[in-house]
Amino acid sequence: MIESLINAFLHIDQNMGLVVQEYGLFTYAILFFIIFFETGFVIFPFLPGDSLLFVGGAAAAGGLLDIYSLCIVIILGAVIGDTVNYWIVHYVGIRVFLERFPTLVKKEYIDRTYQFYEKYGGATIFVARFVPLVRTFAPFLAGVGTMQYRRFLFYNILGAVCWTLALVLGGYYFGQLAVVQENMNLLIIFVILLTSGTLIYILGSLVKAWWDHRKTARE
Repeated sequence: MIESLINAFLHIDQNMGLVVQEYGLFTYAILFFIIFFETGFVIFPFLPGDSLLFVGGAAAAGGLLDIYSLCIVIILGAVIGDTVNYWIVHYVGIRVFLERFPTLVKKEYIDRTYQFYEKYGGATIFVARFVPLVRTFAPFLAGVGTMQYRRFLFYNILGAVCWTLALVLGGYYFGQLAVVQENMNLLIIFVILLTSGTLIYILGSLVKAWWDHRKTARE
């Protein structure tokens, strides 16, 4: 039982139909905890995220899951997970994780996320939701003192809602197509790149416009 449950956690995006048949309504709890752990604890960045949402949407289109319940569960898992991540590092600090979990909490991940903060500021929490790995470490760094909790919570909720709806509805409307089923992995990668790339471009343009305006005002 325990071994099969662990397997369901790690590979649910590949075996959604089997998991639903095996666990029924408990599948929603599994989905919640996968998203919660992936976003709530920096030692679990390997858990499925984007692919899970897309496949979950496809499963809902096929009648295996309820689309409304699925979206609510994912959003709650994402928001609560990020919140836990924020407060853990707020009280514990980064050094403990770097020393005790060096293979999971790598300095390169931290540095990459810092670059996002330097470029996008508070909006990093929103943008990071669409970028694997950065999604896990963004709230982690915010909790160090980079961002006040009220501001963090705003971007946390906004990002969770947009991320969930974009990928779940994408899977819901396109996941049942034969060509999508045959090339699911490639499509998921494409969706991730397209979504994150578009968001980064838009936010980058806004930041540049704001900076140019500020520079002009000073002159």
